[in-house]
Amino acid sequence: MIEARRLHILRAVADHRTVTAAAAALYLTPSAVSQQLTALEQETGHRLVERGAKGVRLTPAGEILLGHTHEVLAQLERAEAELAAYSAGEAGTVAVASFATGIAQVVAPALTRLARSAPGIRVRVLDAEGDASLPMVLDRLVDVAVAVEYRGAPPADDPRLTPFPLYAEPFDAVVPVGHRLAGAAEVPLADLAKDAWIGPYPGNPCHDVVVLACESAGFQPRLEHSSDDFRAVVALASAGAGVALVPRSALRGVDLAGVVVRPVDGVAPTRRVFAAVRRGAEGHPLIRPVLEALAEAGR
Repeated sequence: MIEARRLHILRAVADHRTVTAAAAALYLTPSAVSQQLTALEQETGHRLVERGAKGVRLTPAGEILLGHTHEVLAQLERAEAELAAYSAGEAGTVAVASFATGIAQVVAPALTRLARSAPGIRVRVLDAEGDASLPMVLDRLVDVAVAVEYRGAPPADDPRLTPFPLYAEPFDAVVPVGHRLAGAAEVPLADLAKDAWIGPYPGNPCHDVVVLACESAGFQPRLEHSSDDFRAVVALASAGAGVALVPRSALRGVDLAGVVVRPVDGVAPTRRVFAAVRRGAEGHPLIRPVLEALAEAGR
């Protein structure tokens, strides 16, 4: 008989690629993770992992078991959801991880709606970059992620997650008031090829959007200044340090005195924001109202 908790450990090792990282995510010691993997191999009668200089990888038998693990854990999530539904009406806490603008755009408005429609649900909000919240969901640190599509993100059909589109927004060009294109109605990205750029750090999903947009326009942006805080990005542009692409919602409430904001000529780069939960958890009576409130706020 295979123990479900050992399947959690197998998936964590597959996700994090090292025993140490998986142990940290599961709040276990590396020794405990190794012992559980050994016990799982004994239960299945197969070698499931191979250790190498670069970490741990699954064997073919391990990959087979991982595929079933996604289904088993999703079914267990559904079982928990149905059991919770049996006790529907109980108050509870739902943890939501979101990047800062997502908190302002949809999470905070969702809290206002939930205060009226489901006052028994307490939402705990954690600020996490758009690429960090999905691993937090998979590691069971939070229940819901508000994330941004990015290169390397789990695909829409990932067996571990169920995504829910929330909203999409364009990036606008931000240039200093004295810039040669400050008077243009729209800014062609190709005309900014020789400028210094200000943008998020690599790893931030918005960094990917900026780089891909510039690559599509035929150039690599010369990123001379980096910040994940768009207020800082705008302040640097205002000081004449360079140009930037900023999500439209991130410009709300920001001091724009020293910059000009213009739409991008042609197809504007866009960030797509979605919520995600562990597959099978979308029917949980505490999580479902949160997803509905996020969707309403996104609309």
